[in-house]
Amino acid sequence: MINLQDVPKASWIKFSIAALLFTLWVIWIGNFWILLGLPIIFDLYITKLIPWGAWKKAKDGSKPPAWKEWLDALVFALVAVYIINIFFFQNYKIPTSSLEKTLLVGDHLFVSKMSYGPRMPMTPLSFPLVQNVFPLINTKSYSEKPQWDFQRLAGFGDVERADIVVFNFPAQDTVAVLQPNPAYFNLIRRYGESRLSRNNNSDFSNLSEYEKRLKTRALGAEFVKQNPNEFGEVIWRPVDRRDNYVKRCVALPGDTFEIRHNKIFINGKDFKEPEGVQHNYHLITDGTNLNKNFYERLDISDPERYMGRSGPYYTLPLTESMFEKVKKMPFIKDVAISESKVDSTSNQVFPYSKNFQWSRDNYGPLVMPEKGTTVKVSPKNILLYERIIRNYERNKLEVKDGKIIINGNETDEYTFKMDYYFMLGDNRHNSADSRYWGFVPEDHIIGKPILVWLSLDKNKSFPMNIRWDRFFKYAGE
Repeated sequence: MINLQDVPKASWIKFSIAALLFTLWVIWIGNFWILLGLPIIFDLYITKLIPWGAWKKAKDGSKPPAWKEWLDALVFALVAVYIINIFFFQNYKIPTSSLEKTLLVGDHLFVSKMSYGPRMPMTPLSFPLVQNVFPLINTKSYSEKPQWDFQRLAGFGDVERADIVVFNFPAQDTVAVLQPNPAYFNLIRRYGESRLSRNNNSDFSNLSEYEKRLKTRALGAEFVKQNPNEFGEVIWRPVDRRDNYVKRCVALPGDTFEIRHNKIFINGKDFKEPEGVQHNYHLITDGTNLNKNFYERLDISDPERYMGRSGPYYTLPLTESMFEKVKKMPFIKDVAISESKVDSTSNQVFPYSKNFQWSRDNYGPLVMPEKGTTVKVSPKNILLYERIIRNYERNKLEVKDGKIIINGNETDEYTFKMDYYFMLGDNRHNSADSRYWGFVPEDHIIGKPILVWLSLDKNKSFPMNIRWDRFFKYAGE
């Protein structure tokens, strides 16, 4: 029997600190059953009835072998990283130019989970530091079962308009492993429409738009399934195992979002764009070929993408300030912003419907879905809300004889269970964003980039590829 009076004071202090932190953590996550773990902490520091470290000790009392010490350190490190990744910070590398000039390809970011509150794991059985696939061996790094319900803990605040946000890619609930981009539902729609146009199938001519969309998806899905060497296996991914994306939030739940001639309007008012936002511009020179010095002087990223073009016609991504500089150059005859006009094809942007004839640069007006609000649904607008109803909020959706049936009940309205956001890249004409795959549900939000801790230019060799001026740069603007 252990005499508690013989326990050193230092052990009591360590236990008190550990117990306090553990209790505060339990209160934070709101699951008080976990308090049953307090006796384990008490035993670790005070009673020591269970020989927790016995597996490391040699029978003769000698120093344990090196592999046991390494294994002990590795397990501790993995557990620590797992906890830090879930509740506090996560590393993220910028893979594409969709946020140029704000964030550059090769920027490594610290993403704060505390900014909006960390999510409790929805896929608890997953390997830390790997999003969904083990590199090299290309196998899943998680188990689909069990799946836990979405729960967000208290954080420092909520997503605000103009925030840069890291989130799970919503349209990757289903993915063709060898072609994860474009989104699977866009992939099968395109292939289905292509096969339909070649076959000239008159059986589809009398179908409603939604019924025809279901048929084209079925044709596209069949084509993908028949070509596994090109597309790979088609799998489902849980919310928190979908690829991480980073974009700028331009519209909050309840906002009315619109783009008119490349300008964003929120609730009818002009949206003040950040300085780094850029669009493609068409340039005509007097015959002068734009050289490396031109691109470097304007700090145009990835110049190799544009330098191969011979004058006098060029298309370049420019910010507003860069545009002002370029139009004053004596060898520039004309410069104008690129604009995608609205047409009747309904194939330009989400929801890819003839009832929403929008384009990349002329989009909306669109009211953001907000938790608890109710909208009218009909065959005319069901493509706009279909993924929310079926994929994100997990209802059974059918359209029969022009009637909407949700979970077996005919209805003409739907009440949202979650908040939804609209995300755009700052490189507006070179970004796959909400204009092409729709809303971002609140349960997909991961966190907010805080700072750049490393930045490497993939177009240069070491050590010239290190962008020293970006180290510890604030990434949230």
